[in-house]
Amino acid sequence: MLLAVVLLAMLYCYGITSVGMLGPDEPRYAAIGRAMAQSGDWVTPRLWGQPWFEKPPLLYWMTAAATRAGFSQDAAPRIPVAVTAIVFLIFFYFRVQKLFDEPVARYAAALLATSAGWLAYGFVAVTDLPMSATLCAALLLCLGEQPRAVWAGILLGLAVLAKGLVPLVLFVPVIWWLRRRWRDLARVAVACLAIAAPWYALCTARNGTAFLTDFFWKHHFERFSSDVLAHGRPFWFFVPVLLAGLFPWTPMLGLLGRHEVWKDTRLRFLVIWAAFGFVFFSASYNKLPGYVLPLLPALCVAMGAALARMQQARWWLLASGLLLILLPVIAVILPRALIEGLSRAQVSAVPWGVALPFVVAAAGCWWLEGLGRREAALVILTFAIGGGVMWLKLFTFPRLDALVSARHLWWRIAPEADAICLDDIRRDWVYGLDYYAGRALPLCNEHPMPVRFHAGPITARR
Repeated sequence: MLLAVVLLAMLYCYGITSVGMLGPDEPRYAAIGRAMAQSGDWVTPRLWGQPWFEKPPLLYWMTAAATRAGFSQDAAPRIPVAVTAIVFLIFFYFRVQKLFDEPVARYAAALLATSAGWLAYGFVAVTDLPMSATLCAALLLCLGEQPRAVWAGILLGLAVLAKGLVPLVLFVPVIWWLRRRWRDLARVAVACLAIAAPWYALCTARNGTAFLTDFFWKHHFERFSSDVLAHGRPFWFFVPVLLAGLFPWTPMLGLLGRHEVWKDTRLRFLVIWAAFGFVFFSASYNKLPGYVLPLLPALCVAMGAALARMQQARWWLLASGLLLILLPVIAVILPRALIEGLSRAQVSAVPWGVALPFVVAAAGCWWLEGLGRREAALVILTFAIGGGVMWLKLFTFPRLDALVSARHLWWRIAPEADAICLDDIRRDWVYGLDYYAGRALPLCNEHPMPVRFHAGPITARR
């Protein structure tokens, strides 16, 4: 277990500051958390002095606490999320072991720890992983013959502090699961209210209807039913997102239809719960990839149980191992995909030689499974994935930092920052430059300055 924790720390924390803040959300949330640490106001989220009610405060509190602890501006937002991912995996292993048995716990934890979705969102400082970890922990605590209702309610309350009303909607099937345990349901509700209600009450008292309108109406009901936030996607959007989130274990989704899964009431419930969440998110007008992250732990439990109980898994392990061949392609297209979109990203100069160890690992899994040594096969495949992730970070992170993050741009313009205004610059770089500047840089159309800074998708010019 100690070795597993060390390896998880390496896998999730390596390179955590080698890439600057990415996208529009990460620098914006990081700036709000840093402002909380500096101002001492832990109730009202503020972005450059103005109230910002897009998300509840849990992620901001985590960033503020890490800032107060002395972490750097790139580490403070991300370290708490990475630690949350690791702590949940440890809890996940022990809880699944208690609910099922040791092999199921090992397989499920290995699948989740090395899935692309959990790895990716365990790196970036956004709200999806804190909400997913707390919600799924609450879900698992409700599954046993003796539910840990109070702890489940506390964790559900933290999930509500991470992402608002969404965890409550996802918790609805659990109410049906506990329909004959009204006392446990009452304990869950009381504990959840005790944790979440104070902040909502304080924020409402301080900000009035502005908070209620912006937070609940705009960022919950309008986000679900209209294109107010410009994230409209087709109904089928989450099909490829879920397949990618489980990479390279995507073929294991085929195990969910096996008898080993459906004859166990708890596993059947987890699959139905994941399907409920998938349909709910697909019905939303606005869609982002991180929405389906809370579905991964439940699916990994079901897939791990099927894998542990089936007699022969050679083809399943081989298919997952061979998918790792795509890692060199992913490494090449990832920076361009984040800038221009996946459909516009071009594949060129793929380092195919890196794929050879993955082919060998897949063949080794095939051979070991044939000898009846499934756990050895899974260990080899897990270490191959870990090695691939480390290589991906070494190969890709410098390019992400130079092309996608605004940190390099800030280093270039910092000496002239007092004379610069931003003109025709991408939205995510505006938030990134503001974060590294420690203030909102002026826009040229609002406050002209001697130096007008232009930035396109790849290059910048003055």
